Amino acid sequence: MTTSLLLSLLFSFVILASAANFNQDIDVTWGDGRGKILENGNLLTLTLDKFSGSGFQSKNQYLFGKIDMNIKLVPGNSAGTVTTYYLRSEGSTWDEIDFEFLGNLSGDPYIVHTNVYTQGKGDKEQQFYLWFDPTKDFHTYSLLWNPQRIIFSVDGTPIREFKDLETTGVAFPKSQPMSVYSSLWNADNWATRGGLVKTDWRKAPFTAAYRNYKADACVWSSGKSSCSSTSPFQNSWQSQELDITSQERLKWVQKNYMIYNYCTDTKRFPQGLPKECTAP
Repeated sequence: MTTSLLLSLLFSFVILASAANFNQDIDVTWGDGRGKILENGNLLTLTLDKFSGSGFQSKNQYLFGKIDMNIKLVPGNSAGTVTTYYLRSEGSTWDEIDFEFLGNLSGDPYIVHTNVYTQGKGDKEQQFYLWFDPTKDFHTYSLLWNPQRIIFSVDGTPIREFKDLETTGVAFPKSQPMSVYSSLWNADNWATRGGLVKTDWRKAPFTAAYRNYKADACVWSSGKSSCSSTSPFQNSWQSQELDITSQERLKWVQKNYMIYNYCTDTKRFPQGLPKECTAP
């Protein structure tokens, strides 16, 4: 095989790994028909009614990558509902990187709930309001996960960074391949104002919409990664970090839109804040 042909095949494989068609990339895994792939694979909708929610899962598993998804959240009175979008590995000591969108009373802002689990342990919650109405149009929610850091972004604006601080004893998800999941379900026992506001089933069915799924990621298959240290194609996300402009945007979000940060919750951690909260 010639070098040019080999490079062409490698390039084609990388492009295939980041294809953006729900028919090719996604399986609707539950909901008895409440999850639908439409428009020749360009649109996906999840629906929740009084009897069931719905959800989907990526066909591939990934070990590091940048996952983008356009989502339009449930409009109107969505109190009690939760729309999730996350990465998760299998097993009882799983790793997980979470976006959860907590429904609201009509006119109130959605709460964006984020968390990171390593070896089945989370307790790293940060919550935010958004600076726009996420029900009026599609917005891009991104999870960047490389060996150095995890970055949560909204329309390209970082809202949270979680760094690899394993040298200080803080666990970081880096050994378990994860699939992409999303679901729309009823959580009115806790989702809206701590469960004080219940789901109004007169407003059902509730629907969230998805498009432009993109996985620039290392596909994990048969115990191996599609990415190699000897590969001629090095993806920018593999070593991506926040530049000065992105750091300023992160500070802007956290100053103006963060509503909960476990790293400042001294009542929850009376014996001292977690190590990552005080790391430089």
